[in-house]
Amino acid sequence: MAYTKSSKRPPKHNKANQKPSFWSRLSSISAEHLIERLFEAKPRPSGPRTVYLNENLPQECYDSKHKGRVRHDCIYNTNQVVTSKYTVITFVPRNLLEQFRRVANLFFLGIDVLQFFPKFATISPGLVILPLIVVLAITGAKAGYEDLKRHQSDRKGNQSPTHVLTGGGYVNPNQMGRKARTYSIPLPWKKKKVIDEEKIAEDEKELRRVMSERSEHPEREIEMRERDVKVGVVRTSSSAAGGSRPHADSTGSTTLRASGDEFQPMDVDQDALSTASRNTPHFGRTVWEDIAVGSFIKIYNNESVPADIVICATSEPENVAFVETKNLDGETNLKSRRSVEGLTHLRTAHECALAQFRIEAEAPHVDMYKLNAAVVMYGEDGSMKHPVDAQMCLLRGTVLRNTEWVIGVVLYTGFDTKIMLNSGGTPSKRSKVERQMNPQVIVNLALLAIISVVCAIADSAIEKQKQPMGAYWLYDDNRSGDNPSINGLITFFQALITFQNVIPISLYLSIEFVWTCQAAFIYFDKEIWYDKTDTATLARSWNLSDDLGQIQYVMSDKTGTLTQNKMVFRQCSIGGKMYKGEPDETDEDRRAKAKATSLETSSQSSSDQSATKLLPEPAHRFVDPELETDLRHSGQNAHVQNLVGFFDVLGLCHTVLAGEDEHGKLQYKAQSPDEAALVQAAADVGFVFRGRDKEILRLQTPFSHELEQYELLNVLEFTSARKRMSVVIRRVDGEDHRLLLLSKGADNVIFERLAPGQTDIRSKTDEHLQFFAGLGLRTLCLAYRVLDENEYDAWSREYHEAETALEDRDDKLEEACSKLEQKMRLLGATAIEDKLQDGVPEAIADLKRAGIKVWVATGDKLETAISIGYSTNLLAKDANLVIVRGTGGDSDRTPVYDQLRGAAATFFSEERIEEKHPEVLSPDDYEVQMHGRPTFLRRLSSHHTEPRSPVARGSFDGTRLRRFNTGVSSLVGPDNGHKPGGYSLVIDGAGLAEALAENWSKALLMQVSTRCEAVVCCRVSPKQKAQIVHLVKDGLGAMCLAIGDGANDVSMIQAADVGVGISGEEGLQAVNSSDYAIAQFRFLTRLLFVHGHWSYIRNSNMILNFFYKNIVAIGVLFWFQIYCAWSTTYVFEYTYLLFWNVFWSLCPVIAIGIFDRNIDGDILVALPELYRYGREGRWFGTWRFTIYMLEAGYQSVVIFFFILYAYATTSARSDGWDVDMYEFSTTMVISCVMAVNLYNGINTYAWSGWVWFAVIIGPILCWLYTIVYNAIPPSSFFTFVYGNNYFLFPSAYYWFGLFQTLFLALLPRYVWKTINESYLPDDIDVLRQIRAFYPNIDVKSDPGLGGRFKAETLPEKEELEPHPEPENIYAEPEHATDLLRRSIDSSAAPETPRHNYPPTSDSIYRQRQATGSRTEMSTGRRGTGPGGGFDFSQEEGGFAIQRMQSHLSEMSERRRRERGSLASRLLHSTTPRRDRSGSGGSVGLFPSLRRSTRRRREIPSQQEPPVPSPPEPAHRPT
Repeated sequence: MAYTKSSKRPPKHNKANQKPSFWSRLSSISAEHLIERLFEAKPRPSGPRTVYLNENLPQECYDSKHKGRVRHDCIYNTNQVVTSKYTVITFVPRNLLEQFRRVANLFFLGIDVLQFFPKFATISPGLVILPLIVVLAITGAKAGYEDLKRHQSDRKGNQSPTHVLTGGGYVNPNQMGRKARTYSIPLPWKKKKVIDEEKIAEDEKELRRVMSERSEHPEREIEMRERDVKVGVVRTSSSAAGGSRPHADSTGSTTLRASGDEFQPMDVDQDALSTASRNTPHFGRTVWEDIAVGSFIKIYNNESVPADIVICATSEPENVAFVETKNLDGETNLKSRRSVEGLTHLRTAHECALAQFRIEAEAPHVDMYKLNAAVVMYGEDGSMKHPVDAQMCLLRGTVLRNTEWVIGVVLYTGFDTKIMLNSGGTPSKRSKVERQMNPQVIVNLALLAIISVVCAIADSAIEKQKQPMGAYWLYDDNRSGDNPSINGLITFFQALITFQNVIPISLYLSIEFVWTCQAAFIYFDKEIWYDKTDTATLARSWNLSDDLGQIQYVMSDKTGTLTQNKMVFRQCSIGGKMYKGEPDETDEDRRAKAKATSLETSSQSSSDQSATKLLPEPAHRFVDPELETDLRHSGQNAHVQNLVGFFDVLGLCHTVLAGEDEHGKLQYKAQSPDEAALVQAAADVGFVFRGRDKEILRLQTPFSHELEQYELLNVLEFTSARKRMSVVIRRVDGEDHRLLLLSKGADNVIFERLAPGQTDIRSKTDEHLQFFAGLGLRTLCLAYRVLDENEYDAWSREYHEAETALEDRDDKLEEACSKLEQKMRLLGATAIEDKLQDGVPEAIADLKRAGIKVWVATGDKLETAISIGYSTNLLAKDANLVIVRGTGGDSDRTPVYDQLRGAAATFFSEERIEEKHPEVLSPDDYEVQMHGRPTFLRRLSSHHTEPRSPVARGSFDGTRLRRFNTGVSSLVGPDNGHKPGGYSLVIDGAGLAEALAENWSKALLMQVSTRCEAVVCCRVSPKQKAQIVHLVKDGLGAMCLAIGDGANDVSMIQAADVGVGISGEEGLQAVNSSDYAIAQFRFLTRLLFVHGHWSYIRNSNMILNFFYKNIVAIGVLFWFQIYCAWSTTYVFEYTYLLFWNVFWSLCPVIAIGIFDRNIDGDILVALPELYRYGREGRWFGTWRFTIYMLEAGYQSVVIFFFILYAYATTSARSDGWDVDMYEFSTTMVISCVMAVNLYNGINTYAWSGWVWFAVIIGPILCWLYTIVYNAIPPSSFFTFVYGNNYFLFPSAYYWFGLFQTLFLALLPRYVWKTINESYLPDDIDVLRQIRAFYPNIDVKSDPGLGGRFKAETLPEKEELEPHPEPENIYAEPEHATDLLRRSIDSSAAPETPRHNYPPTSDSIYRQRQATGSRTEMSTGRRGTGPGGGFDFSQEEGGFAIQRMQSHLSEMSERRRRERGSLASRLLHSTTPRRDRSGSGGSVGLFPSLRRSTRRRREIPSQQEPPVPSPPEPAHRPT
């Protein structure tokens, strides 16, 4: 790392910077990484590339050793994108490797291989390995089915249609790699289409359009004549609109020929059309995966971009294109892109087919905002280079908007595109419970090894002792392969086979079956089924259901996940009066209105066909009867004039384009959804913006049917620093031609630029703004000013000079804009809702109540992210925001590491985090320390608010010191650390990149962020989203869930333990890569609280009981070794052991995994606090595993020794004969079966019919098998237990031993559960008892159980009355079982009051306006309260707005030079007009006002001195 002046040196003792050792690197290679390295496709060399157009590849692109073969670095990745894990070839080896990550599978493979040797054979080797094959096959089939669905989703995306240049002999010389194979297998009975009819139809329409285009280019007649003869087309001089997308033609098989001056269709056969398609250049239809680097591609409006392309030309006059990038960065505002200067002539297929150039580009990389390339054009004077940057490219995943078409050249394809480089490969995920099973399996393997070693040593020792004595069982044990020394080793392996059930092979098969059932439960749950789109919640990865019950962090996208990406104009404040509009229509209202509209349309269809088409009507969204009444007031007063001026500003101060949709309705197309909502609100009231013609704006008002026309003179662009936008306009079609400045922006920015004397309206508007902010609405203030002509002329010259300045252009522009935006008159404020998904605030509040920390990562800017944070309950109204910003390479800004360190020292001083993270020194300071001179840490002290004196640092200047002075207590106030809202971190993408760049800053970021209640990351890239997940997942080992709906969320979803995709409006990229797919964010709560909770406790309980039941049987076998000389003899008859995990003990544990539930789902939803048991991992771990193992050992001791000594002490037979081994061992096995089944039943919480059946079916089958098996005569086949029924069942020992051992074995578990639930109950035990004895109690609404207080809506008549203060919502619960979490949902807002603004005595309103703080760590600036909720999403510095400003500036210069222009004549006219003084005090803003208010003059306000109005014109408009 090269250090500059502002670079930092890490402390020498930081171990994170040391190079990892060989062993640490070796241990970091996990099984997952090994599998990915083996089977992930290796990317092609991604070096700099040169793309050739219409020229052969040069010689250097070919391999010198292999003639005619293109070099590997000149072969590019295909545009095929595969998110699946397997192929037909790799499925078997990769899936087997993934399955053999399980230690148990490796163990059973070794045991099965061992039994293939005759020395260790028990039964047929084929039968021995069959269970393992069945387990592997079923698990592999499930994995294959899941991946098959991914293949189908990939195929759907790869087969999406687009249009590329084809025909006319055009050949793309650039070489592409091979496409990956899929699961698609050609079926012999499925006939392949000989001709793609849809593709031919597209080519026919494109061909007709191309022929029309050719008439516009007579200069190419000679070049194309030979091709035209083959097609049979005759040229004429007519012209058709070239470049528009072809529309469907009913003829289907026609071409064009000349008839006079027009083309007429003539019938031709299909072969002629096919020949025409081959010989005429046109943009033919193809699929995404067939797109190649260097192809000319044509994209139409509202189509997705299939690859990263360089723009050649667009349908817009100035070759501008607008794209929506929410799939990449989450931003909803449109971005403007422009074409390469040297390629703007490539507007038709013919021109593209004849063009010859090359593109030199850098290697693909992940930075979506950077591109270095050049277009090299060939000419007579040599080659000429045209630079290409990110503004001249369309990236894969973006959507073309407001642009009819774009022609471009494909530069990067497939996995070389920006979005795919930011996405990781499909990971192989395993649940946390499954990962925790491996250590438990290893413990059991260690136990098995100990048992085998004990048996081997004891057997060898006994043989050595007894052989000399002539023991009969050691006869002939003196051979080389059969002697006491070698027999010990053989006994070891035989013991492994005998006690192999200590690791149950059926456990994994049972888990797979249970996971499948749990996935089906999720799918059929109607509570999380979205009826609107008939979409179910889908489990795409079945093996992660228990992880849903252990989530600790939720990483969420914003756009499309939390919000609907719809802006709704909700309320406004005009002249100090609030208008809130009517509520949204219900579904029934919409259906009734649609039905009425349909009937009216059908009744008038005949008359409408001949009528002249009127101006399209906008779709009404904002309606307020009181506003309409005030607006149409017959009197002329200040409020009416404010109303008119307010909506005129909304209708004119913007950059929106007006058009029509397919139904003829007026439709606004804007770069920002905020702007569209504002203009639409003005249209709803009657101030309809009808579009623009260059610099002329047209506005229709409710007072006249004639359109008013305004000349747009200047647009003062919105930026994050300015936080405002202004336009300068002049009326051109009426009598009043005053210059007007219209402005909208943040409240603090507008307020400080207002003219004096507006105290009353300013205070009222400020109160309304605070109320809007409390509701989580985005606010803007509107103001205007009447400009003096002389002042504007002088300012215009200054602004033009600033625009053309070569140095400090931005600063000069800002200074010029600020000079004009002064002394404005305030009109009011708007409140826009970024419409949330249904139930999002409640869902996030419930997640927080459950103890889950929610982080939001979005591509939107900081103000937007904070505003959404408040409206979604992510940020509490009394939260203390800690804002960290990146330096952006500016050495004067505080480094991110110091910002974090300052935040730790100030807000978390008690934990002394900053002491664990020493100060990072600059290079000069580092040299001082290295030379041994005294150095001290510039720690942030709560007693010092100013930087230390430079003298204290010797030669160090004050500038460098000020960079570290952040986070001091004086900036946030003495009570900041004691405010009840906690802390929330807000960090931008640049700051995140700096924090994640080094290990020490990453560790500090993790320390600070994990101590905050919520974290909001704004302006982040897709790769940074994944890095955030890894920060928490790898740094803390916490369980993370990532949720998103767009392609920009794929990397985050894949990186998380559980990835959830929302099947929203941004496509299926997130769903295809997710583990679970839901339709709404609110479904996440039930998915976690109910299905996650149930799955976790079911699987945990099932696994522990599975281990337990096998240890019981193995324990009985082990204790018998004491009495059989450790010879590994089976005490049970072998078939009993063979069926142990199949018939005798399997059903209860399966029933636990499928049907058990410790508490009802409605309680889990009503009380999210119960989720903490799973989040803390209470039900699965080493301690519970140890308890179950010890209990299994105890029960095996009771069953074996009690029954053995009962039978061995005195004979159980009446004839006095000794008992047979299988007589008492059958009693043992039946006792074991009944004990483990009843024990599993005791551990079951919900006894349903299926559970009853599962518990009793094992003992019944065991009894029936014993009766039948003991009765099989030797004439059928030989058994050792024939006739055992005559001695077993009549014996009293059998019945006495059976029930006595059951009582003693189950007594400890029964006593422990009784004490635990009766005397030491937890919250779940209490609620289970409440549900059992009081089933009619509504847990959610009961004041003692609801978990939170909600403010009830008051009657309308009591709204203005004072209300008593509620009890302390931050009080701690009095008892452990007190589930009331009063402070968790403190930000839940009641319904909107009906009056203008709530009284200050309303405690709920004061709760909304809680005084949380907001600290900018980069500047030390602090504010209180949640802020004004300001936001205005618009592209900053975009090419489109730059072109508009340049055009207006040129027009302004031309007007000054041409004094005889229309505007000049109007200014010097002798017609009486209003005075154009620059006082700016008139509230009579627009001429349209005078049409409705003729009779009265303005009434002066009583709160402030009257402002003189300009004189009325001599002739009023009629």
